[in-house]
Amino acid sequence: MKKKYFYLSVLLIAIVFISVPIIHVLMTKWNETDLKTEIPNGYTNDASQLNLTKVDTILKVPKNKDSIVKQLQSILKYAQQNKLKIAVAGAQHSMGGHSIYPGGIEVNMIPYNHMELDSAHNILTIGSGALWQDAIEYLDKYNKSIAVMQAFSSFSIGGSMSVNGHGWQKDSPPISSSIISFTLMNYEGKILNCSRTENPELFKMVIGGYGLFGIILDVKLHVVDNTALRYKYVKLSAENYISNYKKYVSENPNVELAFGRLRISEKHFLQDATLNFFERVSDKPFHLQQQNKKNEETKRLVFRSTVGSEYGKRLRWDLESGMTEISRNDIFSRNELLNDHVSLIENKDPNSTDILQEYFIPERNFNQFIKEMKPVLQKSNIDLINITIRGVYKDEDSFMNYARENVFGFVFLFNQKKTEKQESQMKILTNNMVDIAIKNNGTFYLPYRLHIDKEKMRKVYPQADAFFELKRKFDPQEIFNNNFYLHYK
Repeated sequence: MKKKYFYLSVLLIAIVFISVPIIHVLMTKWNETDLKTEIPNGYTNDASQLNLTKVDTILKVPKNKDSIVKQLQSILKYAQQNKLKIAVAGAQHSMGGHSIYPGGIEVNMIPYNHMELDSAHNILTIGSGALWQDAIEYLDKYNKSIAVMQAFSSFSIGGSMSVNGHGWQKDSPPISSSIISFTLMNYEGKILNCSRTENPELFKMVIGGYGLFGIILDVKLHVVDNTALRYKYVKLSAENYISNYKKYVSENPNVELAFGRLRISEKHFLQDATLNFFERVSDKPFHLQQQNKKNEETKRLVFRSTVGSEYGKRLRWDLESGMTEISRNDIFSRNELLNDHVSLIENKDPNSTDILQEYFIPERNFNQFIKEMKPVLQKSNIDLINITIRGVYKDEDSFMNYARENVFGFVFLFNQKKTEKQESQMKILTNNMVDIAIKNNGTFYLPYRLHIDKEKMRKVYPQADAFFELKRKFDPQEIFNNNFYLHYK
C-alpha cells in the first residue's frame, strides 16, 4: 500500500512539474491582446510606441523609379515653399524619433523595393524601402544570401544603412562594409552617386547618418553564397566567454554566424552564458519554401513569459538550454537563419513596450563591463528580458562609427511600462549604463531613446560637432530633420 502511495505521489509531482510551465505560458497568452493600438490620422510613431507625434503630411512613395524621383522632387519643393522639414522613414524600428519631425513631412520609403541581381559579380541592386526579408527571399532563388545584416529581417535596407546596423555574421564589421554604392537625392532634388571613390565624404556621412543628408534611393550590396550550416552551442561561464569565443568561433574557419546569450534570471545572474554558432557543411542548402515552419507562436510566448517573472526567466533559460541540446547538429540554410521576423518576440501587452539598448565593449574590458553593470541592473526597477552578445569588427567606413576597434556588442532588451515613472527610471538606468561603457572604453548605440544629453553623447562621439557641421554643409536649409538632430545638434 505504501508503495502504491509512493508511485501516486511521484505521478502527481510529475504532473505538477509538467503543468506549471504550461500554465505559466498560457497565462501569458491570456493576458495579451491582438488588438493593435491605432495611430490616429495625421500622427506617426516608431517602435518605442512612446513617440506619438502630429505631422503635416505622411507620404508613401511609389514603386516606380521615374515616379518616385518626380514625387520626391515635388515634396522637396513643397517643403521649401512652406518651410517644413522632412523626416525619412522605413520600418521605423529606431526608438528616439529618428524618423519623425513634429509638424513635418514623413516620407515613407517602404514601397520602393525593386531588386536586381548581378550574380557574376555578387552585387544586389535594391530599392532602399525593401525589407531584408524581401532581399533574402529574392536571393534564395539564386542560391545567394545577405553578407551582413541585423538579427531580424523586418528592417528596411535604407533604415539599416542610416543606423549602420551590425549583425551576427562572424567577425564582421557593420553593414557599411557590405555597401558598394548608393544613390542619394539631396535637398535640391539632385541625385548623387555615392561610393568610396565617388562623393566619398557623403558616403561616410549617410551611412550611420540617420537620414539627415538626403533620401537614399538605390543601393548596391555585396552578397554571398547561401550555405548549409550546422548548429553548435557551448554552455560556459560568462567570465570564460572570450576564450571560448576565440576557440570555437574566431579560430574556426567554417563558422559563419555566431552569438552569445547571458543568463538573466536572479539565480546565476550574468554568471552563465551560452555560445551559439553555425558551421558551414558540404550539404546543399534547402530553399526557404522547402524548410519546415517552426512553432513560432510557442517560441514567442515562452519569450514573453519572462516579462515580470523570475520563474519565466528561469523557464526560458532551461527550455532553450534543453532545446539547444536537442537541436545540436541540426542543419539550416543561411537564408533560413537570417530570415527571422521581429514578430518572434512581439509584445502584445498594450500597457508596456520593449526598449533596446546596445553597448560596444573592447575585448580587454569584457569581463569588467559585466562586473560593473551587474549591480546597476539588479538595482533598477526596469525589467530586463534579454542580453545577446555579438562580435563586431572595426568600422572603417562610417563617420559616426561606434566600432572604432574590434568590439563585442551587448544587446539589451528591456520591458518598460508606459508610465512617466518607468520612463524616468529608464533614463537613470541608461545614463548609468553609458557611464559604465565610457569607463570601459566602450560606446553606446545611437538609434534608441534620447536619454543621453549632448555633453555625454560627445564624450562617446567626439566627432559629433564635425558631423553636424557637415550636415549643414550638405543640407544648408536643414530640410532633412528629425528628433535625433533636434536633441543632439
